[in-house]
Amino acid sequence: MFKFLKIYTTTAFLLLIISIGFTSCKKEQKASTPIIVEFKKEGELRLIKQDTDSLIKQFNIEFAEDEYETQTGLMNRYSMQDHQGMLFIFPNSQPRSFYMKNTFISLDIIYIDEQMKIVSFQKNAKPMDETSLPSGVPAKYVLEIKAGLSDQLQLAIGDKIQYHKN
Repeated sequence: MFKFLKIYTTTAFLLLIISIGFTSCKKEQKASTPIIVEFKKEGELRLIKQDTDSLIKQFNIEFAEDEYETQTGLMNRYSMQDHQGMLFIFPNSQPRSFYMKNTFISLDIIYIDEQMKIVSFQKNAKPMDETSLPSGVPAKYVLEIKAGLSDQLQLAIGDKIQYHKN
């Protein structure tokens, strides 16, 4: 009987220690800090009207050239000015497709061929939408600007871009 009481007491003591451990250990709540990415001007881009070669608008741009920059794009941005954009530069021309994962601002996505002419648009892309937004035709460059600017600037297939890096 003493052996049974000793086992019972030892077991009860262990359960008490474990339950105290669980109740006294508070799960640490980490405040989720949003990732905020600030615009960094890396160059300038000019949109040129195809018929007249006149300047439509000039943008301050960031470049996305390597795999990480291309995958990240404008994710985790909460705002963008009308004179800002991002230019994606790919090594070759092929059909492209973008999506809006982790992108909090609505964008116009402009697909551009090797001759630096606009070949297609995806206008007013919805924030956080992972639906595929294809180019429909081969593109070597992709320009992302604030939603609505393509229409406001009356951009058209055949308009051109020129850019330079800082």
